[in-house]
Amino acid sequence: MVKVNVYNKSGSAAGEVDLPAVFETEFRPDVIRKAVNAAQANRRQPYGSYKLAGHAPHASVRSGQGISRVPRATQGGNAVFSPAVVGGRRAHPPRVEKVWAEKINKKEKMLAKASALAAAATEDIVRTRGHRFKEGLTLPVVVDDEVEGLEKTKDLLAAFESVGVADDITRSSDGRKQRPGQGKLRGRRMRQPKSFLFVVSGLEAPVLTAAKNLPGVDVATPEMLSTELAAPGGDPGRLIVFTKSALTRLEAM
Repeated sequence: MVKVNVYNKSGSAAGEVDLPAVFETEFRPDVIRKAVNAAQANRRQPYGSYKLAGHAPHASVRSGQGISRVPRATQGGNAVFSPAVVGGRRAHPPRVEKVWAEKINKKEKMLAKASALAAAATEDIVRTRGHRFKEGLTLPVVVDDEVEGLEKTKDLLAAFESVGVADDITRSSDGRKQRPGQGKLRGRRMRQPKSFLFVVSGLEAPVLTAAKNLPGVDVATPEMLSTELAAPGGDPGRLIVFTKSALTRLEAM
């Protein structure tokens, strides 16, 4: 069994704990990518144009009036119906019948989740993903249960600074930038890099109030863990911070 340090809120090692066997899973980036793509595809909402779009107005083909012989609306004379003319309907509009969902085997899905968690225990993979943390930290980072009792964001941030993972929060905050393209007009103007994943023992932990204000930090319980949380965008190696109780519950699962 692999042992990792347990850090208190002062940043010093307060003991050791054995990592669950899931962190010894084979690293499979291909399966991780497949699982994340399937999860994203299954959330897509089908969309399509109105089935009578471009066919609503009455139309007729006119001749002898010095205009081309294409279907034209009786009110105003604009071209309609035909996709080959200005003002006509779209040739191949999106249809709601299209199936966006992707299937994935249950065992592949479980392997992807286990492999994504195992990648979080390898320093080279985590640093390659861009996360910043203090040299010498054992991964995944495990903190004492006293951190779950912190209710103020400034106290929690001070604890993370002592442990050595606060630089990753700064990286996420500084990386917030305006999105290029039409997404700016559709309710997603800004983009922000993901920081670390903070796993607590339960939703009743007081630290949830403090953690929700940290830029880029996601908070979850062991039951909520998924491949997407452990490898956002399909890129494995996310920095994960467990509380000691959360790691124990993960092992029991």
